[in-house]
Amino acid sequence: MNQVADPHASYPTLTNGQYAFFFDVDGTLAAIQSRPEAVFIPEQVIAQLQQLSAHSQGALALVSGRPIEQLDALAAPLKGPAAGVHGAERRDAEGHLQRISLPAEVEQALRSELQEAMDAWPGTQLEVKGMAFALHYRQAMQHEQDVLRLAEQSVRRFPGLALQPGKCVVEIKPQGIDKGAAISDFMQQPPFAGRTPVFIGDDLTDEKGFAAVNAAQGISIKVGEGATEANFRLEDVNAVYGWLEKILLLSEQDNVGKEFRL
Repeated sequence: MNQVADPHASYPTLTNGQYAFFFDVDGTLAAIQSRPEAVFIPEQVIAQLQQLSAHSQGALALVSGRPIEQLDALAAPLKGPAAGVHGAERRDAEGHLQRISLPAEVEQALRSELQEAMDAWPGTQLEVKGMAFALHYRQAMQHEQDVLRLAEQSVRRFPGLALQPGKCVVEIKPQGIDKGAAISDFMQQPPFAGRTPVFIGDDLTDEKGFAAVNAAQGISIKVGEGATEANFRLEDVNAVYGWLEKILLLSEQDNVGKEFRL
């Protein structure tokens, strides 16, 4: 990863109808909360996403570690292309859903073993996503190493699984699944194909997305601090909201070629 010394050294030029937009959710469109079920996207931001989707002819997708069902609930009434569980679920612009599943015996064994272990660590939380598991420890930082060891042991026991570290969470998911692959798949299909990808995220889980967008000569934006592959940076979730407003203003004014500062 590289640390962007000056995120304002150069500015992307956005023009109406030429970009494909990809948004992470937690920490990007929604402020981080102590528990994942408490997260919400403000109504005004959902309205802005609807407008941006319309301006880009539907080339806007949510790309998240959450299942698509949760994304639909968080972003309602917006329901468009989406990649859930880091790409293990993907819904295209026509509504077709593709899903990678774990063998039933693996899912059941993992669920039982992980739950039993984490029940012994107060404040930790197991989130079951069907084809993946998220082990949260935001409210029990004293158990961080316990949770990480548990996840590592589980991956060693079940070939075909991989770890995905995040902010106060580690996920267990199928190998070969990541946000970069999900974005690349979207970019092969309409209405995304032929456009310049723009991806904005905040976590380690977003780095492969940044790398894929960079390889496609797109615009990658990191929210918050830390080393990153992203080419630009926004300070926090509120800065993301301001960024959205600027994009929409340019789109509505049809200021072709007009530059704006991230």
